[in-house]
Amino acid sequence: MKIKVMEKVLAANDAWAEENRNFLKSRNIKMLNIIGAPGAGKTTFLEKTIDLLSQTVKIGIIEGDIATSRDAERILQKNIPVYQINTGTACHLDANLVNTALRELCADTELDIIFVENIGNLVCPAEFDIGEHAKIALLSVAEGDDKIEKYPLLFSETQYLIITKTALLDYMNFNVEAAYNDFRKLNPNAKISMVDSLNGEGFDNWIDFLAAREFENSLSA
Repeated sequence: MKIKVMEKVLAANDAWAEENRNFLKSRNIKMLNIIGAPGAGKTTFLEKTIDLLSQTVKIGIIEGDIATSRDAERILQKNIPVYQINTGTACHLDANLVNTALRELCADTELDIIFVENIGNLVCPAEFDIGEHAKIALLSVAEGDDKIEKYPLLFSETQYLIITKTALLDYMNFNVEAAYNDFRKLNPNAKISMVDSLNGEGFDNWIDFLAAREFENSLSA
């Protein structure tokens, strides 16, 4: 019985995801789904991305949280349009919620890229298609290099692995070589960058990836 219920939930979500793809395609907007654990540095990573990209690319943000609008308030300080979604108890954003956010964000604003900062979780957000063109996985060195093997779905589906908080490498038991090897076993072709979101170190390849819209060939495009 639980399996059938889950199948219905996913089928309904997939229908909304397709609606989101059609909506984005009609406006030539690309949407990236930023997924990482609580404390991985997702908001800080987006803030630095905005600093480096917003002069040439029109950016919108969808912020997903169980509670509060703290991350959205930080993004608003960058003068970037943002839509807050609070789920209450749900551990992920679904395509229906994102559809509402898309329509509100795009009602009177032309955008090139929309970043969705999903709820901090390495499991559920990876399971739900929201109509994105690519999933972007964030992993901080503080979390440990073992998380890639422990949570394989996200890391096998992502088009880009961003390893954050690299300034802490000297203080954390994070094996960079092991992380790379584990990731490549799951995902031979995705890009990898190691970044420090506070000083911008390591962001060049990420910004080039966005500017070139290299995610256009995603299976969900």
